[in-house]
Amino acid sequence: MQLIEQKSFLKKIMPFDTLDEFSLEKITKELDIVYFKKDEIVLTNQEKPEYLYFIIKGLIQEIHEEEVLSIYAHHEYFDPISIIENKVKHTFVATQETICYALKRDFFLSFIYEYEHIEGYFFQTISNKLNSNISNEQNKEFTNFIIARVQDAYLQQPIIVDGNMSIYDAVLQLQGNKASSLLVKNEKGELGIVTDTDFREKIILNRMSFDSQIAQIATFGLKYVSNEEFLFNAQLSMQKHGVKRLIVQDHNTKEIVGVLDLISLTSFFASHTYAVSLELDNATTIDELKSASENFINVIRTLYAKGVKVRYISKLIGQLNGKLFHKLFELTAPDDLIEQSTLIIMGSEGRGEQILRTDQDNALILSDSCTVSEEIITKFANDFSSHLCDFGYPECSGGIMINNPYWRFNVKDFKKRLHEWVYSNKKKDLINLAIFYDAISVCGDNKLLDDLKNHLYSICNHSPLFHTSFARPLLNFETPLSMFANFVVSKKDHKNELDIKKGGIFAIVHGVRSLSLEYNIYETNTVERLKELNNKEIIDRETTSELIEAFNFLLTLRLKARLEKIDAAQPLDNYINPSKLTILEKDLLRDSFKIVDNFKKFLTYHYKLNILS
Repeated sequence: MQLIEQKSFLKKIMPFDTLDEFSLEKITKELDIVYFKKDEIVLTNQEKPEYLYFIIKGLIQEIHEEEVLSIYAHHEYFDPISIIENKVKHTFVATQETICYALKRDFFLSFIYEYEHIEGYFFQTISNKLNSNISNEQNKEFTNFIIARVQDAYLQQPIIVDGNMSIYDAVLQLQGNKASSLLVKNEKGELGIVTDTDFREKIILNRMSFDSQIAQIATFGLKYVSNEEFLFNAQLSMQKHGVKRLIVQDHNTKEIVGVLDLISLTSFFASHTYAVSLELDNATTIDELKSASENFINVIRTLYAKGVKVRYISKLIGQLNGKLFHKLFELTAPDDLIEQSTLIIMGSEGRGEQILRTDQDNALILSDSCTVSEEIITKFANDFSSHLCDFGYPECSGGIMINNPYWRFNVKDFKKRLHEWVYSNKKKDLINLAIFYDAISVCGDNKLLDDLKNHLYSICNHSPLFHTSFARPLLNFETPLSMFANFVVSKKDHKNELDIKKGGIFAIVHGVRSLSLEYNIYETNTVERLKELNNKEIIDRETTSELIEAFNFLLTLRLKARLEKIDAAQPLDNYINPSKLTILEKDLLRDSFKIVDNFKKFLTYHYKLNILS
């Protein structure tokens, strides 16, 4: 009976939950039961550990120089790092009467070396564990969704013909190879593509002679993808460039090895993301656009259920949102306004990190020579914001929308406003500046935004105190971990919940944003900014990796909680209940908050925030 209880116990603990019955039995036969009194020291710094402990009942604190680093409770274990390195780095104390299973060090090491995936787990970094947990917690049967490579999909063999070949002979080639496209090489050696659709539409509708050269109907400027690229990224590339085929090259030789078409790609995916994108492209009325936007939530649910990382979901939804805003702008704005302005989206939308619709953050930049009357612009702006509300994008509580005249400027006036924001040192102005810095253009003349961003970098670099003031909000919110590594939750509103945005997400987003503005980084996405900061050697590689995975984990927990609130018909917010998390999720949330805390310490030193009045 005892062995059955021990196996049941281990099955609830990662990574032992992946073992079969035979392997579990091997471990349970080696387990002993030990007891520790309250305040008893279990392990001390520098001693050589003899056991890995699994807590059945009680509480253990890990302490270093009087600072509590972590707390271990029921169904948790300590300390595999000490076991592997054969040296205890910290002190472990029982803060309650504690009962544990004890597994001898020699057996543990021999066991993990026997099982490669168990060994890999214990030798992972924190960022790897965060990454592993997200994959583990979501539907495992769909793992191939995100790891599938282009070479795993069906690729049409490349059929390359000379551009001087007649259309008639080219059709014979197409039929003979049972293909849907041909690659055409012109006199300059450039490759183009002709599809079966081209034969129907370009030849028949234009009444072309079958003796005409095939190069006359070819499309040049092809988009390429490596055969080792993730299939999901290939889908993003198709969507970004508005194409239905990518030319596949060998990763090493760059030789063309095939053609990836939309049909082959979508056979791997059941999320219908391309169908939604196509619906947006084909929409000719406001009602059709609204109908397409209503499918976004289904795309999000399907991708999340299939284990796709949140940053990829947000990237895909960001592209769909961009298409929607672009099409709505075209449907509602006068042609002369489109030519003399640019529509920008800001904040989380601009960073490509808003998955579920929480609010609108948009503005309209007008050229200095804009001839459209204020009356026409106002009517358009009101209609645009109203339609977005009808589509399910709530109004921004701070009024950061184009129906607010404050967020409609020509370039000259916008530059003056940027100057005010940089030098005023007022809280509201710094918030506006942070939101604007995340802006991207989705329609119109994007050079207008580029001009303003360059101006912003110029004036920021002339203000020695600006970057410190801009970074100061990092200290507005405490990380919700107590000195004993317990979660600090609300006692009143949102009882037993914590705000994961204020507690962790904001510090990463704004910290990375502050550094990016200081070092003139044009990327808007937080992860891409982190990569650029690493390239510039502002943040080391390990810290970059940990921040990316912690950020992804925090966003994943928030998305999970928000989807549950949608199902319960509750309003969306940033609160999660730690008590509803699995033991591993709690542990990783603590790790994520510790990563956030270390990042805040780095930024506090970098910007001298501790001496800022």
